[in-house]
Amino acid sequence: MRQLVFDSPRPMRLDTWLLRQFPALSAGALHKALRENKLKLNGKKQPLSTLLQSGDAVCLYLKEEQLCPLAEFVYEDAELLIALKPAGIAAEGEGDTLLARVQRTLAARGEVCAPRLCHRLDTGTAGLVLAAKTPQAEAFLTAAIRERAIQKRYLCVTLGAPQPPAATLRAYLRKDAARGVVTVLARPAPGAKEAVTGYKTLAVSGRLALLEVSLITGRTHQIRAHLASIGCPILGDGKYGDNAANRQYHMKYQALCAWELAFPPTIAGARFAYLAGRVFRAPEPWYVPALRSGALR
Repeated sequence: MRQLVFDSPRPMRLDTWLLRQFPALSAGALHKALRENKLKLNGKKQPLSTLLQSGDAVCLYLKEEQLCPLAEFVYEDAELLIALKPAGIAAEGEGDTLLARVQRTLAARGEVCAPRLCHRLDTGTAGLVLAAKTPQAEAFLTAAIRERAIQKRYLCVTLGAPQPPAATLRAYLRKDAARGVVTVLARPAPGAKEAVTGYKTLAVSGRLALLEVSLITGRTHQIRAHLASIGCPILGDGKYGDNAANRQYHMKYQALCAWELAFPPTIAGARFAYLAGRVFRAPEPWYVPALRSGALR
């Protein structure tokens, strides 16, 4: 059983709030929980449309794995692991996050450690995330990422095929923290950081294109904003994309996956030399075969 207290000055629908707290839950699962008296608001059964007020107590009588599933690991050893983040959950923070899932997975096996994420992905982005299990691994991984020694490649679907089919984009991104967006600039400007993004087109289907993207710098919303700036927004991106098209294709999250992590061919020091040249990949997201086959177009 989970008991939560709504703490916000602004009212919010019960179902909306619960789906934000537990991204693994579906609207159907909430309706079923309500029918089976496994969802109570202030001790009573209430419609999912009820507006929550600050201080309201919500109880969910569901299994923990329904609320917060365990993490899926693509790779793991005594020093580090590579977790697969689903779209729709935050990398870390409060509630059901990737880090919380990693911690629960290790704890369920009786493994005593405090894993630390070494980089982040946007909430709507799926894919591979490196986590350190030891302080030495954390220092090694964060340094390798900062020095761009670990190559990151993504798969995404764009509205429109970019021209030319392959290129390296260079621009400057200025972050607006208050609005939670970045602006793409052609020239240096105060507060703007250089962004370099490589891409190549793998397939085209109708008005959609499948791209492999190389993240050369790691700025906030870099891939999403950079591709949108050349007229090829990522399908499903509600911030930089085409919301009418997103609704047409029934896209809840952006079609963007951190697909590959490649370690450098040589690594100084014996402790992590075993990772030299290793390449790790996530399973292909559903939209890759759908676009290649023409089912998604």
